[in-house]
Amino acid sequence: MSRVILVRHAQASFLEPNYDKLCATGEVQARLLGEYWARRGMLFGRAWSGPRVRQVQTARLVEEVYQSVGREFPEVGVMSEFDEYPAEAVLKLGLPQLLETSEEVRDLHRAFERAEEPDERKRSFQQMFEAVIGMWVSGELVVDDVESWPAFCARVDRGIAAIVNEEMARGDSVVFTSGGPIGVAMRRALHLSHADTLQLTWMSRNASFSEFLTSRDRFTLSAFNSHPHIEDEALLTYR
Repeated sequence: MSRVILVRHAQASFLEPNYDKLCATGEVQARLLGEYWARRGMLFGRAWSGPRVRQVQTARLVEEVYQSVGREFPEVGVMSEFDEYPAEAVLKLGLPQLLETSEEVRDLHRAFERAEEPDERKRSFQQMFEAVIGMWVSGELVVDDVESWPAFCARVDRGIAAIVNEEMARGDSVVFTSGGPIGVAMRRALHLSHADTLQLTWMSRNASFSEFLTSRDRFTLSAFNSHPHIEDEALLTYR
């Protein structure tokens, strides 16, 4: 029996022109995770990251903390299977369709456009985003030439299977990824519906980690959305 630990990337640059990079808070979160694990002597046989900048940066900061205290951390490989689902493309291409056909989305979009305060803009955007992605996951929204939700789930499942097969000879593995792939791992472990899987993706905290016990014929949840390394509530974020 071995472990696969999936880490959600630290906080990215939400509502900035370039979302795909860690903000200052995210850098603190990632370092706190590295310090927490290093103090407890957490060792990994393999380390992987999805290809997104925010995922790679989170892995790099954890690795740097390990190196700074003289602990070993494996070289981080990149696996495209642990990329996030194509949320930006779904929103960009799907929102215009829904503005024509969905009164709910039109109302949410108007609320976002009228929002002025930063917290209000974040909240209203998230509500609109969840509605659009929910319709895409359910099949109500179809976006041509963009990876579908079922295809995304199949991709992540392939990545999990590859790591489970390889880690048998190498011990525990850690993967730095995003909320979507973590949701798919939860789906694999708990046999969740697509709708329930999506709901779990909204719950993942930045720089939290989820642990799965694995063997060649077993993939079992041990812990979900753990963040004992973040004691300051101001550092508990979702984006």
